[in-house]
Amino acid sequence: MNKLVLRGVNATGVEGLPHATLRFFDPNPQPSLVMTQIRALVFDVFGTVVDWRNGIAREAAPFLKKWGRTDIDPIAFSDAWRGRYQPSMEEIRSGRRPYCRLDVLHRENLSYVLQYFGIEEAAISEQELVSLNKAWHRLDAWPDVVAALDRLKPHYILGPLSNGNISLMVNLARHAKLPWEVVLGAEITHAYKPSPQAYLRAVEALDLPHAEVCLVAAHNSDLRAARSCGLSTAFVPRPDEYGSHEKADLKADSEWDVIATDFTDLADQLLVGKSA
Repeated sequence: MNKLVLRGVNATGVEGLPHATLRFFDPNPQPSLVMTQIRALVFDVFGTVVDWRNGIAREAAPFLKKWGRTDIDPIAFSDAWRGRYQPSMEEIRSGRRPYCRLDVLHRENLSYVLQYFGIEEAAISEQELVSLNKAWHRLDAWPDVVAALDRLKPHYILGPLSNGNISLMVNLARHAKLPWEVVLGAEITHAYKPSPQAYLRAVEALDLPHAEVCLVAAHNSDLRAARSCGLSTAFVPRPDEYGSHEKADLKADSEWDVIATDFTDLADQLLVGKSA
């Protein structure tokens, strides 16, 4: 008989744990039905897999220094640039604008941010602006990501399901050593998440039943949209995505198929019952 370990997690009535609930942990867990049917893991990228905020700030810092704007916090520059992300894609999701790649939107959003901070774009060469725009291609993975993906790769198809275009995703993978086998997302589907087509056409490209494809994301809204399209779902929190300004997505807000504390825990859960 398996020995069960009793732990207190946030419940009343347990000595020393005034706000804990009781859970039983099996040292020999069995995979759930959902986990046994998953064949492909597709990942939200910005925020879930890579740290966009610090990566953009790192590359913005020397740019701002060169142009005499050390008064601008590189993190604030990063946040302002990212702040244009959803509004620019909404123009396409709404049908007010035809589809175009995220690199194009990032470049347009950079112009907006330069104007916002009072930096004269006309004084800067296009070559320098293109290089800064490609900072989005050179973001680092969160520290727990690569080792976990390497563990998962022998057992699952791995790839991004991102709003990023193909070249962006390929360059990110090369920079951050992400072991993708396929690149899915907006440029394949000509739709930006959370539009249903972004998920449905990605699943169609994999030629798998919807439930055998699992979206891994740090954003509950992304997972809700994926679940509504029949995908399996896995939540991994990224409380540092927005630094101390993080307010949303600090925890799972639904009973997703897998809820993990980080990518290491995600791999531990998804590898239950699988040979090494």
